[in-house]
Amino acid sequence: MSEPAERSYRYYDLIMAAYVCILLCANLIGPAKVATLHHVPIFGDVTFVAGVLFFPLSYIFGDILTEVYGYARDRRCVWAGFGALAFAALMASVIVALPAASWWQDQQKAVEMIFGNTWRIVAASIIAFWCGSFVNSFVLAKMKIMTRGRWLWTRTIGSTICGEFVDSGLFYSIAFYGLWDSSKLLGVMMTQYVLKTLWEVLITPVTYKVVAFLKRAEREDYYDTATNFTPFSLKT
Repeated sequence: MSEPAERSYRYYDLIMAAYVCILLCANLIGPAKVATLHHVPIFGDVTFVAGVLFFPLSYIFGDILTEVYGYARDRRCVWAGFGALAFAALMASVIVALPAASWWQDQQKAVEMIFGNTWRIVAASIIAFWCGSFVNSFVLAKMKIMTRGRWLWTRTIGSTICGEFVDSGLFYSIAFYGLWDSSKLLGVMMTQYVLKTLWEVLITPVTYKVVAFLKRAEREDYYDTATNFTPFSLKT
């Protein structure tokens, strides 16, 4: 007996492509600059890696995917992002390692500075993204069932609080433990965590509008009541 055909969606593939694009940009371009905003109310001077402005968008996409299409379809996007990050890291290391042409020597240091992350930082980034994204999706899917689909804001913010906590904790611990002073490490980690979570809070009205539009357009509002939540699968 043949299996039922998998349902197709109008916007799912486009959202997956945008999700992977944001991940690549946030992880390749974002870490190239450390910025400081001076005299921020309450916080004073705030120093952060520039990628923090864009990486939280991946969690917003994860919230939208899980809320509309379900955990399993978001799981596919996480694996697509994982594969893209791994390939980009390999490609960057090969490009940096290639011998530079004689007339390119002056630019080689700039290339190394932007794309020459150590494998410890690369591994930290990929592992933290993978773990944090699955925690985010799992918490949102479970909260949707618990709240019977009500109070979307509690799910998007609650899942981000959990996912970003795992992401920030793993990334900075793996990448910089033993290299940075413990107080500095904890301070930067908490700053990044708070900024990423605030992003989710501020963009909640936009998330509401996108979710409402997709639910109408796709005629889908998925509840993960019978979902296998293992991260090691591509089945929907």
